[in-house]
Amino acid sequence: MRSLSPTLLMAQQSASNTPYVKIEIKNKITGIMRISWERLYQGSEAEYYHGLAVAGDGSLVRARITLPADGRKLYRQRVANPCAQSDFGTWTYTNQTNCLAVAAASFGAEVSIFWINSNRELRRIKSTDNGASWSVPELLDYSPSTEVHGLAAVYKSGGNLAVFFINQASLYIKKCVNGNWQAKSVWDKNTGELSGVAAIYNNDWNLLVTGKDSNGNFKVWSLVYGDGASIPAGTWSSLKEIASAPADGDLEHGAIFADKSDVYRAFYVEKFSGIQSYNRPFWIYSVQDAVFIDNLWGEPVPFNLACEYGIAIAHSGNCAWLSTPAGVWRGNMKEAILDITADVIAAQYETLPRAGHLVIDLKNDDGRYQSPGEGNLATMKIGNQLEFSPGYVTQQQNEVSPGAVFWLEGWEHTSSEGKSSLTLYGVDGWRLLENWRAGHQFRWNKDSNEMNVKQILQFVLARVGLKLEVKSESSTVNGFYPDFTIHPDDRGDSIIARLLSFVPDMVFIDGVKASLVNPQSSDSVLYSYGTSHIILQGKYKLSTWQNQRVRVEGYDTGVGVPLIVDTFSWEQLEYFYDKVATITDRNINTIAAGQARGSAFLRKTQIDSVCGAINIPVNCGQQLSDVIDITDDRAGLSNSKRRVVGILLNYRPDRGEYTQNLLLGGV
Repeated sequence: MRSLSPTLLMAQQSASNTPYVKIEIKNKITGIMRISWERLYQGSEAEYYHGLAVAGDGSLVRARITLPADGRKLYRQRVANPCAQSDFGTWTYTNQTNCLAVAAASFGAEVSIFWINSNRELRRIKSTDNGASWSVPELLDYSPSTEVHGLAAVYKSGGNLAVFFINQASLYIKKCVNGNWQAKSVWDKNTGELSGVAAIYNNDWNLLVTGKDSNGNFKVWSLVYGDGASIPAGTWSSLKEIASAPADGDLEHGAIFADKSDVYRAFYVEKFSGIQSYNRPFWIYSVQDAVFIDNLWGEPVPFNLACEYGIAIAHSGNCAWLSTPAGVWRGNMKEAILDITADVIAAQYETLPRAGHLVIDLKNDDGRYQSPGEGNLATMKIGNQLEFSPGYVTQQQNEVSPGAVFWLEGWEHTSSEGKSSLTLYGVDGWRLLENWRAGHQFRWNKDSNEMNVKQILQFVLARVGLKLEVKSESSTVNGFYPDFTIHPDDRGDSIIARLLSFVPDMVFIDGVKASLVNPQSSDSVLYSYGTSHIILQGKYKLSTWQNQRVRVEGYDTGVGVPLIVDTFSWEQLEYFYDKVATITDRNINTIAAGQARGSAFLRKTQIDSVCGAINIPVNCGQQLSDVIDITDDRAGLSNSKRRVVGILLNYRPDRGEYTQNLLLGGV
């Protein structure tokens, strides 16, 4: 349950309270800024290797290499105060030729451009005045060969930075510490040929890598080179998959760039060499507050551009920037808020175990909502975040509890008898999961323990931008490593249901997060109804369990024989005899695992056997999975514990209606 101020708590329990509801639309999705890109420049420069950095004064510093036919010349550019009127077409030749790869990085007023040439030389020019003037080229090291397929650079702090470069199937790092360049070192991975690398420093050296695995499959991976945060300094994490394409297909990945602003964001190129071939950029972002090593990325989304050498990304303040040799895009990252509270005629929302919806009616008699998504209604854009915060007028002010979060799926204008209104339709995270389809196959734990059930849940939820928050958890959700496959076109909500069938835990979506709960009969009561907070109406149902026996059929891999484990509720068997459920899963290879699966199944059946609902004045802090107690003398209940499994809220200010229905389950 959300924490409420004493004055708000007093107001919602008062017999003469005054409702107050705040409803806002924000340019966010799952709590993350939605960036709309505006193209500022469309030039004629040939597409080839390039780099981008933003200096401390906001200047845009770009670098590019010309085509082999033009000698692979290196050019640089600085645009101070970049805007739609800026000149992005004038470049300065650096007198460097035969360049194979280039990268740019910045920290405050210091900007560096790195390249590797056909002599295998890793070189740099540096500016200490935001790119206005540059040093002479300095030689830093040598690449083992001219097979250089990626170059990235990133600052840790002033003067401390690292350069990462790919030579065939090896990734190298060369660091500068307190102005002194260290000897390069190579990673400890075994892959096929690599095709791209991007680097971000955030407590560790966080990397994105594209290329082939040892079996020839094409991959996009995340990887950490430790600096003492997530892993020890100087060590490499495991490669974690973000996207994949089979070796025998026509797809491959490369040309990756990344940046960290509010979240981690990256662009990479998907190359298709089959019929109707293409080179298409895709963009991805991490979930809110993600730790990079956890590899929690949203589903890759195509970007409306054809290019083979990728799109560089950087940011400064509230501006994000994209760049190719012939293009510059600007994105606004400033939060926009549209407050529609004063125009609400009616609002209803429901938050259920597997679905959530919001419907808002707005008055439009004067045509103020005639053009959603335009002008001063630009924030009223499909896909943007709808925030519904219930509250009351208190002794101090209008107070709310930040409540349900939905996403605008559509709207409907209604006009009749001289009246006009606009209805907004919102959906919650379950619809995002329902809409998500796996783009390719993922498989874990085939030959060794890679990800437990909780980690796979985190991965799937992240594909739609949701972060998993643990309220309580079982030992099984952390200790069970099933051989689990996500097939292409599998639906997100169905995958979550399959994973939850393995464990006693449940997942509830609340706002921009999904909550993991292991329901226990001993869970503490968070709020009471029927005493200080009145019950307007109540229905309370208790029924027999749907199943009283579970037969789990597995396979004992140690001795190579089938395994059968029965779990019973002997008390329930006294009522309707044998109602058996059978679970077949070759992941179950021990008696203990079979008993855990059977017990988890029966526990959820027990919770479902208790149901009902209470109608109450709105409790602004109520959340799904909260344990409450109910005192209702009319139904013979005194401090009876229930779990909230659904919330339905109705707000009609013209009728004075402001109530909740809480759907109840067992504890």
